[in-house]
Amino acid sequence: MNPFASRPERLSLKPLVGIIGEREASPENSLRAYTVGRLLAEQGFALICGGLGGVMEAACRGACDAGGLTLGILPGVDAAEANPYVQIAIVTGLNEARNLLIVRSALALIAIGGDYGTLSEMAFALKMRKPVIALHSWQPERPGVSHPTLYPAQTPEEAVERLLQLVGPPTVRERELPTTR
Repeated sequence: MNPFASRPERLSLKPLVGIIGEREASPENSLRAYTVGRLLAEQGFALICGGLGGVMEAACRGACDAGGLTLGILPGVDAAEANPYVQIAIVTGLNEARNLLIVRSALALIAIGGDYGTLSEMAFALKMRKPVIALHSWQPERPGVSHPTLYPAQTPEEAVERLLQLVGPPTVRERELPTTR
């Protein structure tokens, strides 16, 4: 029996939006993250995050509840560390260095609350000129330096609306799979 006999001819690639924020979230930030995850999934985006608890778990739960796709880039080497709403767990053994993988993979980021790990992800994204929507999160300032890709938001709805203004609706890219012999 040919294991490739029923495989699809085309592969759909959903755009990834990074959700970054605190591992131990307040109830308010958990609700914000859940709502952002749900809204992103309803729009057709896939979610990428650090895969652990707090904001990451709440956003993944919201995305899953809306039928979305979640991807967790884990700091350790055990997929069991992932929160229960991560559908695809990538183990790295990179600890905080995984933050760069999350940022590099995402089309844009939404920061919710956050600690210094969140700030480092925001800095990577700003350096790469990727949009960062800060929902009750860091607002780094330095005299004489502007951040043309940093946008504050007060509500989850405002954050997702801003995302849509910046990157447009998700475009699912399709591509042909190579033929097998």
